[in-house]
Amino acid sequence: MADKDIKYWVGFSLIPGIGRVRFSQLENYFGSMEKAWRATPGELKKAGLDRNTVQAIATWQPKISLDDEMKKLARYGVQFFTYKDKTYPARLKEIYDYPPLLYVRGELLPQDEWCLAVVGTRRATVYGRQVTEEIVADLAQSRITVVSGLARGIDAVAHQAALETGGRSLAIFACGLDIVYPSENADLARRIMQQGALVSEYPLGTRPRADNFPRRNRIMSGLSMGVLVVEADETSGAMITAQLALEQNREVFAVPGSILSPASRGTNHLIQEGAKLVRDYTDILEELNLMTIARQMEMKEVLPASDTESLLLKHLGAEPTHIDEVCRSSGLPVATVSSTLAMMELKGLVKQMGPMSYVLAREVREEYRVKVD
Repeated sequence: MADKDIKYWVGFSLIPGIGRVRFSQLENYFGSMEKAWRATPGELKKAGLDRNTVQAIATWQPKISLDDEMKKLARYGVQFFTYKDKTYPARLKEIYDYPPLLYVRGELLPQDEWCLAVVGTRRATVYGRQVTEEIVADLAQSRITVVSGLARGIDAVAHQAALETGGRSLAIFACGLDIVYPSENADLARRIMQQGALVSEYPLGTRPRADNFPRRNRIMSGLSMGVLVVEADETSGAMITAQLALEQNREVFAVPGSILSPASRGTNHLIQEGAKLVRDYTDILEELNLMTIARQMEMKEVLPASDTESLLLKHLGAEPTHIDEVCRSSGLPVATVSSTLAMMELKGLVKQMGPMSYVLAREVREEYRVKVD
């Protein structure tokens, strides 16, 4: 796609009623969005657009400054991808009603292909929070990107657990990316931008209307390999997401709960209807056939990348060791030790416990112990 054509995609996304079907009609008839933008009402009708859509274009076009909109997107650091771009998530393109244009703050990475949507009630119980934190932390450590909707309750807990474990998370918005809803999650949204991305099909300035949320949910499930419902009543947005996942041929997982708890009515019903019962994260990885991949990535991560890393691992253990002691015992200069430990912490090999003190982040495997001793 020519770079100059992208602003016309953005322009049409600002006009109500222009979705996947209309974009396809315009593109197929005119060959480019620029030609479609400059088309007369008569030409738009020939392209197959109905009278209401043609009228909407005629009404909205004079109000839209494409250059101003592009400047605004740049000011907010928003990227935008059509379904033709390589960065556009391949799995999302498989669903029937895929968004023709995605707005993104942050970064979408190839590894985000391995993602799972985690959804649930806004009124999470202590049990729901604990289960979400534990399962999501393990998924994030297994390099699964966690997708959710930034809502109160289970959504927010899922995002936080992924980030705190050093994993990636994607938040799907039901409004423009210049509006954080609910506003109390603004700090969380900023953290997600640093370790993932905020994603929306809606242009800047779009308010979070009630009917936007079910449409947002189809993106959450469409992006993902499956949907995990932690807590939900039988009539809730989380249950809508689970239904969308089934329609999109995605796996549905559910955490069982007390039959006396309203928060578990939906999840227990899903299990009764055939959803995979989840006791811990391995139930999800096994169902998605990802256990081998997770173990391979874990092994790759635990192995040192250099002789310096190997040497430093010999001088660390379960008890915190100050960086000065590591320098003395290893014979390496402080600058080398400091920079290497910082990189090893990012990789999950070591963990900082207090000022300038480190421990091994996980048990050293027997084969690795033999290698370095």
